[in-house]
Amino acid sequence: MIRINQISLRPDHSQKDLKAAVYKVLRLSKGDTCNIAVFKRSVDSRHKPDVMYIYSVNVTELMLAGKKAVNEESFVKRLKNRNVLTVSENVYQFPVKNITISREEQRPVIIGFGPAGIFAALKLAEAGFRPVVYERGQAVEERKRSVERFWNGGDLNTESNVQFGEGGAGTFSDGKLNTMIKDPSGRIREVLRIFAEYGANSDILYVNKPHIGTDVLSDVVKNIRNRIISLGGEVHFNTRFEELVISGGRVAGVRLSDLVAGTSFTRNCEKVCLAVGHSARDTFKQILKEGISMQPKAFAVGVRMEHLQEFIDYNAYGDCVYKLPAADYKVTYQTGAGKGVYSFCMCPGGYVVNASSEPERIAVNGMSYSGRSGKNANSAIIVTVTPEDFGGGVLDGMEFQRKLEGLAYQKGAGKIPVQLFGDFRQNRVSTGFGAVTPCIKGAYAFADLNEVLPKFLADSLKEGITGFGQQIRGFDMEEAVLSGVETRTSSPVRILRNENLQSESVHGLYPCGEGAGYAGGITSAAVDGIKVAEQIVL
Repeated sequence: MIRINQISLRPDHSQKDLKAAVYKVLRLSKGDTCNIAVFKRSVDSRHKPDVMYIYSVNVTELMLAGKKAVNEESFVKRLKNRNVLTVSENVYQFPVKNITISREEQRPVIIGFGPAGIFAALKLAEAGFRPVVYERGQAVEERKRSVERFWNGGDLNTESNVQFGEGGAGTFSDGKLNTMIKDPSGRIREVLRIFAEYGANSDILYVNKPHIGTDVLSDVVKNIRNRIISLGGEVHFNTRFEELVISGGRVAGVRLSDLVAGTSFTRNCEKVCLAVGHSARDTFKQILKEGISMQPKAFAVGVRMEHLQEFIDYNAYGDCVYKLPAADYKVTYQTGAGKGVYSFCMCPGGYVVNASSEPERIAVNGMSYSGRSGKNANSAIIVTVTPEDFGGGVLDGMEFQRKLEGLAYQKGAGKIPVQLFGDFRQNRVSTGFGAVTPCIKGAYAFADLNEVLPKFLADSLKEGITGFGQQIRGFDMEEAVLSGVETRTSSPVRILRNENLQSESVHGLYPCGEGAGYAGGITSAAVDGIKVAEQIVL
């Protein structure tokens, strides 16, 4: 296969323009034919307002005047163009298929139906293993209604909310699929392919920073669920994990609670994929009690920060006349005290959401719909914290999160505490909004976030945001709105596992995904789910 990099076209180009650019680079004539597929597209705004799309394109089945090119490598070599090369397509293959399960105990059990659990279950189902999934939260249709009721002033459902339920925390997010992990096996591409197959826009296969949007993602996960069931798997909602059944150092089963019926039961099994999310605090406590090896890990906490999306767009594109995607940003800063401050989970045209999962605690997150058409941009602005900051006990990081969330609830009188950045810098409660009016799902109230965050965090945020103003002029505007507190950026623990991805403590237990401390987003969690599924079948 031939790949052409660095094809530059204006954003209003046509498909015909792309084909013409390919023909020009390959020096093809009208009688030559080929198949053209976009591999990657990014935005080049270095010379704004003259913004361009930059393409990498795959070319296959090249025919020269009705005859196949004799040798792609020779053809490319003759072009003497460093942006044209031959590549091999790495197509992912699951290690086994068409397995027949003879005993019920052989069916793998998956705890949690977020990205890691979903992809583990799908791959196991496709191979014939008929997995059994248990998710404490509701199916996505009911879950959406529960969350909307909570945002509109109803009671918090502690079992099904922004953190728990079908699709995991990612269901109420921007649905970002970009990831920093490297995976030469092709698993990342496979994750994107599956999302597109089950309802996501196919452009996620080639845009530089793919996203789905919470409105589309909810349909995608439902479609995958139905596929798992059609292949003989089971997906049970409103069913909470209570404890492992361990015999002779091996998994023998799981005990669960049916939250609708109010009953408990045990399912015998030999392999368990523990794919709980980063907010499954009761599960962390339980498995630690059972002797599962765990350790505290660094994570990050901070606030959500909102600017007008048009401000972010202008910074990215200037006076560009073309219609372009809502712009995002990524900023980092190192404080004088050595603390890393950075943006995370940036949501163009999005909303800040009340992402609480425990009573009398407030946690926030960011969310965008697929169109990213909201008037504000928001991002988590966070500071790395380590066991040196919160203590070395296994669950000390979790308790640190809970303490901050409790303070946010108190200072906001049960609502999301918000504050203008200028007032945050001056340690005073805001009295009104300026240029930026918050876009928030859930009730909010003015409060002083300095009374929520420890001084070292508040000081780091003030210094970092001021520093960001040197990277994006005006980023540190006084009227930007802060909301607190952002604590659920990643798991505060890591459940230790060996080279076969099994727990170091119990044979047959496979810690997986964000909650286990091995992922940091939808795609990396999905990839980890696939990796665990591969180990389960071996």
